[in-house]
Amino acid sequence: MSGAGIAQRRLEAQRLVGEPLPTAADAVRRLVAVQSQDYAGAKWALAQRTTGVTDAELDRQFDAGAFLRLHAVRPTWHFVAQEDLRWLLALTGPRVHQASAYQYRQLEIDRPLARRAADVYERVLAGGLAMTKDELGVHLNAAGIPADGLRLLYLILHAEAEAIVCSGPRRNGKHTHALVEERAAPAPARTREEALAELAGRYVAGHGPAQDIDLAWWSGLTLADARRGLATASPALEQETIDGRTFWSSDDDGGVCQAGRSATRATTVNLLPNYDELLVAFRDRREGLDPALPPPARIADEILSHGIVRDGLLVGRWWRTVENGVVTLRLDRRIPLTSVEESLLGAAVERYAAFLGRPATVAPVLSSASPSGRFGLADSPGRDSSVGRARD
Repeated sequence: MSGAGIAQRRLEAQRLVGEPLPTAADAVRRLVAVQSQDYAGAKWALAQRTTGVTDAELDRQFDAGAFLRLHAVRPTWHFVAQEDLRWLLALTGPRVHQASAYQYRQLEIDRPLARRAADVYERVLAGGLAMTKDELGVHLNAAGIPADGLRLLYLILHAEAEAIVCSGPRRNGKHTHALVEERAAPAPARTREEALAELAGRYVAGHGPAQDIDLAWWSGLTLADARRGLATASPALEQETIDGRTFWSSDDDGGVCQAGRSATRATTVNLLPNYDELLVAFRDRREGLDPALPPPARIADEILSHGIVRDGLLVGRWWRTVENGVVTLRLDRRIPLTSVEESLLGAAVERYAAFLGRPATVAPVLSSASPSGRFGLADSPGRDSSVGRARD
């Protein structure tokens, strides 16, 4: 299996080619967790793995709780399925706390204080209520817990890692928080070994082929735990060695038959959002980059921006502006495309416009300066080491 073969199989596993998934919630389940600190971009990631869903419809599904959003791994905002929330956080929550330990100390957040804050959330959100972070901050301050700025964000993050609060329905475009007990249906508990095996098996099925270092990076777990999960996953995962590296793969090929893998496939071009799972889910991203991609485009800030992807390999970037209801896209091709590939890129632009439900035009790239790369404002605390810069 070559690097190009790995890229193709990842497209299949993630349902960016082949049979689309029935719903956005199914896409979340397929991937276990979908990075979503850029909420608008993450919705476009889900839409590309399903059929015909619009941006407005995904807002409605999210508000109804079809999938939830909270700090689940690394720690970064992720979409997760209701039934996965508890067992996943039981496994990854301690690592979220460990990754946040420095900020906890700087902000003077310890377990007794976090427990007092949780008591406030459980009291003021009971009965199916949902509040913005600022509204929760008012209640925390009234209870004698100073909470603003980063301290407020990390007090809420702590409760998310403990599976106490998660996303509620948005209100006037603002995200809210609600109680997990009232937002997520009960689900069977898993032992730690069962959770490791399930996480590893589903990660590989939904992302692979992948290495153990990729699973450790994506999940925030230790390398030892990642290896233990890969070894105990059921059904058993396959191992392949390429250039001295071991890749794990699954028989669950994402709805693409084995015979189809050996056939010549038509070229595909995708406009992926920032932090898309096709690229962000791997520590070793070599198999996601076109060999001709120039060195300046091989840094994390570029790789994890909005990407133009040909046959699973990054070949450029794109960004958008919105004015008077019209979306303008700028496409920065780092590698020349053929006329057929240009037509496919145009079709991808049209699909994005249909998703948004508004016109989209393509304008020339005006500058080589790096764009912001965001669909909308991210609202997660701390730093994401996949990008290496602070988030709002």
